[in-house]
Amino acid sequence: MAYTDSLSALSDPTRRKVFEAVATSPRSVSDLAQALPVSRPAVSQHLKVLSDAGLVQVKAQGTRRIYSLRAEGLRDLRAYLDQFWDAALAGFATEVQRLEGEGNDGPDYQDN
Repeated sequence: MAYTDSLSALSDPTRRKVFEAVATSPRSVSDLAQALPVSRPAVSQHLKVLSDAGLVQVKAQGTRRIYSLRAEGLRDLRAYLDQFWDAALAGFATEVQRLEGEGNDGPDYQDN
């Protein structure tokens, strides 16, 4: 799935809470509904969106369905976010080099 699907799925605050709970440990719909101020059907709908975005996976365990984080689903989202982190670090490195070229070691700290 594309990072846009992940961003869209995680844009809802309740859905983020569901995702964060599942990321902590695998859980059933009932477990999630007990921990959140939403109904079981609402939790199921949020899990469907997260599953469609590739962020969670489900495994049948008897009559229960257990949802867990799908690490592969975060790959595209992380790659998207990493490009901004890489650009920020490159900008920081450029600024440090510029300051060093001016003979500036950084801020002057004086003991008061």
